Amino acid sequence: MENAVDSPAQPEGGTSLPAAIPAAPAREPHYKWIALSNTTIAMFMAAVNGSIILISLPAIFKGINIDPLTSFQYLLWILMGYGIVTATLLLSFGRLSDMYGRVRLYNIGFAIFTLGSILLFLTPDTGDAGAMELIIFRVIQAVGASFIFSNSAAILTDAFPPDERGKALGLNMVAALSGQFVGLLLGGILAVFHWRYVFLISVPFGVIGTVWAFLKLKEPAYGKRTQKIDIWGNLSFIGGLTIFLVGITYALLPYGSASMGWTNPWVIAALLSGILLLVAFPIIETRVEDPMFRMDLFRIRNFAYGNAAGFLSALARGGVMIVLIILLQGIWLPLHGYSFESTPFWAGVYMLPLTIGFVVMGPLSGIISDKYGARWISTLGMVLVGISFLLLAVLPYNFDYLPFALALLIMGIGNGMFSSPNAAAIMNSVPPDERGVTSGMMSTLINSGFVLSMGMFFTIIVVGLTAAFPPALAGALTAANASPLIPPMSAIPPTGALFAAFLGYNPVQMILGGLSPALLATLAPATLATLTGAVWFPTTLAGAFMPSLALSFCIGAGISFVAAVLCAMRGEKYLDESEGAAPEEAGGTDPQETSGENSQ
Repeated sequence: MENAVDSPAQPEGGTSLPAAIPAAPAREPHYKWIALSNTTIAMFMAAVNGSIILISLPAIFKGINIDPLTSFQYLLWILMGYGIVTATLLLSFGRLSDMYGRVRLYNIGFAIFTLGSILLFLTPDTGDAGAMELIIFRVIQAVGASFIFSNSAAILTDAFPPDERGKALGLNMVAALSGQFVGLLLGGILAVFHWRYVFLISVPFGVIGTVWAFLKLKEPAYGKRTQKIDIWGNLSFIGGLTIFLVGITYALLPYGSASMGWTNPWVIAALLSGILLLVAFPIIETRVEDPMFRMDLFRIRNFAYGNAAGFLSALARGGVMIVLIILLQGIWLPLHGYSFESTPFWAGVYMLPLTIGFVVMGPLSGIISDKYGARWISTLGMVLVGISFLLLAVLPYNFDYLPFALALLIMGIGNGMFSSPNAAAIMNSVPPDERGVTSGMMSTLINSGFVLSMGMFFTIIVVGLTAAFPPALAGALTAANASPLIPPMSAIPPTGALFAAFLGYNPVQMILGGLSPALLATLAPATLATLTGAVWFPTTLAGAFMPSLALSFCIGAGISFVAAVLCAMRGEKYLDESEGAAPEEAGGTDPQETSGENSQ
């Protein structure tokens, strides 16, 4: 076996990289912790800002005077627009970072993200104009986040020796997931005082992190290559992915008399056009002089199977948080005595086992994978995620909390066992000068998986509700001696009822407030009290909601088990030979294996 310092860079296809790439310089002992702490702040801040929206949307919609029952399109874009922008820009930004400097573009991203946070805090208008401003300012944030996400893993890989990268990436990912749940709690707390504070919380972190990054982070000497910007590759990838994901988003909106827009000609055209452009992307990349992405990286087994597993993992779990929040806020918490207004905060509290599992296993699994490789710990992690989905699928709507918490804990542990080892294996498998675009590809697939997952979960649930909610509603009204209300309440769009509950509203009170006093006078006071209480609507919604929820969880389990198979097929531990780390830097052993399973 050739030693890492003696072997030239040889990707799996046998094509030598440019000889100008020097060996990695000796790492300063303290710099790696500076890089870890700064990128951890950035990931934590971006994650907090993403999830804080989920909980604080009721306060935000009230603050800008938007009716949630008639503003589903704004809700969808505020939730999904951020993910669409990051998914489409990450790969291109990763290549630009390899060309012009990862630290430089990371610093610029930190500043842009902070600017977006300030603009969101200052949102001047209300009504439709205010909603559009929020969406635009979120897009600005997403551009900054794209620079951060596409470079964080590469900066850490540059800063840490091979035998510590799993630990570093694990801590970084723990910060990201922890930020998601801290955001749920902060959103519930800050929204009580003022909705603008929800966006203000990111500003001091952003200012401090930006200044710190500009002063302390250093560009590594990885031998940046002079090359042209791949215009056609960028257009085909960004255009194709944008058009496709926008099509997915508008497919979730009502079209004509249909509850969803999958039959909308514009949606069909967008999906087909996006797919054609994405199919053209790899063909273009094999023919241009300086491709934005080297397709031969997929010949590296750890890279190919790791990214495929990462995408499927994101596809399985991306929509889970939202549907679990809907389950808790719209059904379980009201049935257990919580007012609709208080459910957003308590939903975050009751989902803490998911965070605890990830926080415990994220760094630990990274340390284990540094020593033994990512293959089996990541495989077991995805198996546990699949089991947790099956446990959630069999729970009744009025479940005991302990089995629910156990399922969330197993899901958190499984994701912790998978995420950091998988990321470390991918980043270790590529040459140093490809780490920016590799980090971008890895993040692109994850973010795309999240957006597609939300579309998949929403579609399953809305299709199920469209079929089951009207008869369930009519039966419940009849049982409550409120048959005269069947015609007006049957006009409730299932998505409106679902997302009113998601936003912490009691939709029955809102609907009854819009009916004529003469019609309400035909109902007994006890009937009205039943309809507007904390039990009637959640129970009615549960009958229509739970079968679709169970189906989506079963699909998530199946996807997770496929990801586990891909993890097992990744091969043994592998470090690209151009790493240049001396044996003593890697703990006295050469970390590369000669199992013969590094290429496909």
